[in-house]
Amino acid sequence: MKDRFLLKRTALVPFALILTLTSAFALAAGTAPLRAQAFAIEETTIADVHAAFQSGGLTCEGLVETYLARIDAYDRQGPRLNSIAVVNPRALEEARTLDAAFASGGLTGPLHCIPVLLKDQVETSDMPTTYGSALFTGYMSERDGTIVTRMKDAGALIIAKTNMGEFASRYVGSGFGIIRNAYDTQRNPSGSSGGTGSGVAANLGMIGIGEDTGGSIRGPAAVASLVGLRPTLPLVSRFGMMPANPTTDTMGPMTRTVMDAAILLDVIAGYDANDPVTAYSVGQIPESYTAALAARALAGARIGVIREPMDRSVDTSSEGFRQVRARIEAALGALRDLGAEVMDVEIPGIEGVSAIFGANTYETEEVTDEYLAELRDPPYRTLASILLSGRVNPWRAAGMADLLGKTTRDPGYLEYLLARDRVREDVIATMAEHDLDAFVYATFDQPPALIAEDVETNPAPADRYALGDNRSLSPLTAFPALTVPAGFTDDGLPVGLEFLGRPFTEAMLLGFGYAFEQATNHRRPPPTAPPLGR
Repeated sequence: MKDRFLLKRTALVPFALILTLTSAFALAAGTAPLRAQAFAIEETTIADVHAAFQSGGLTCEGLVETYLARIDAYDRQGPRLNSIAVVNPRALEEARTLDAAFASGGLTGPLHCIPVLLKDQVETSDMPTTYGSALFTGYMSERDGTIVTRMKDAGALIIAKTNMGEFASRYVGSGFGIIRNAYDTQRNPSGSSGGTGSGVAANLGMIGIGEDTGGSIRGPAAVASLVGLRPTLPLVSRFGMMPANPTTDTMGPMTRTVMDAAILLDVIAGYDANDPVTAYSVGQIPESYTAALAARALAGARIGVIREPMDRSVDTSSEGFRQVRARIEAALGALRDLGAEVMDVEIPGIEGVSAIFGANTYETEEVTDEYLAELRDPPYRTLASILLSGRVNPWRAAGMADLLGKTTRDPGYLEYLLARDRVREDVIATMAEHDLDAFVYATFDQPPALIAEDVETNPAPADRYALGDNRSLSPLTAFPALTVPAGFTDDGLPVGLEFLGRPFTEAMLLGFGYAFEQATNHRRPPPTAPPLGR
């Protein structure tokens, strides 16, 4: 991968030499580094920022300063999105280092000085890792997760760790409280990567990393008008991430554009000896996922529409359901206009998908204890001790209690695996029968619900969280799924359209998403976080 980065850098040397001389004269004259005020960072992309660096109109330090100002204005003050757990205290120092590297040799990699919002479920050697819990306040593991190492090697700057549902569930925790939806702060941001979702949506960072056990990338992306990719399970290393269910845990990009998701996936995908399951990805990764992004990528594609709700509790006569489905119907029309053959399909047993996914309570305690045992001097060493502390958010504690005392050797786990495999067979058989490239459906059949007043104190808050959830199909099958913006309800709440494909078809899905994105331009920033000073 580094060889690929070197080739990209070499192509920039002639222009970088000019910039080096320009920077040298500026430093000799004692002038201050260029700031980002002349560069509008809202809704900017990786390509935009790199072009500004190359033109001399922007420095890494100036860019980072502006993002830090937005975090202060909109996360700590103003709407108080509460999406950020901890800001990198060395962000400006790292930015200056990257500026110096650019002056001497050009871009250091495909993510040179790209400010990343990283879910606080992933270890960082230079910032605390808390998992959204007060129990791990200030905890330093002193190691980087593989995904962090790869982003840093590509030139990225981790500007902040993001707030998350405590121990990777929902949108609230004892560590940092309630995360709020950037489009309506009275509503939930989905979870558990809600901090990354709200933060990227509000332009508090350029790109983000989420973790997805049952939908925690795609849910927050859908309700934040973002692109969210859950990769094929073995594609991205989980080393350095607190696990939940290893047979469904993965990490992936949360971005404002499909192109940025593809660039980020190029960096983080691939084999890691510390997570042996990634060996299955060898030979399955293209030279670059960006090569699949084309305006005509949907031409001739065969897309199967799943209309039946996977959440059996959803009210199909409700106004929320009607508004979401209206946006999905419009999206299906756009797919047809882009040359796709779109057809309704039925997958046997689709109505039971969510219940089957929820039946897996057998993996968590064992893998959590193993993970904690590998950490450097953690404050808690077992899931049981975490729960017995009495400090976990009441709703999360109630869910964790159901995980204790269960192992993968229990008969119930075999029943779960058999049911899961039936779903996989039904999905792949339906694709074969109809010669489908992908399925498409609403990520949620309902807009995000209001935050309950007692969500921090009640073990069973009446907030109707995740109502209309259709996210479980991807983790059950271990197939990749991509959520893209599909517009907004009448109340201005984002709707997500989700594509699901066969294993290791991320390039194809990103191509579909790109063609849809370019034709529809549904993404728009939240009104809660306008440009600063304008």
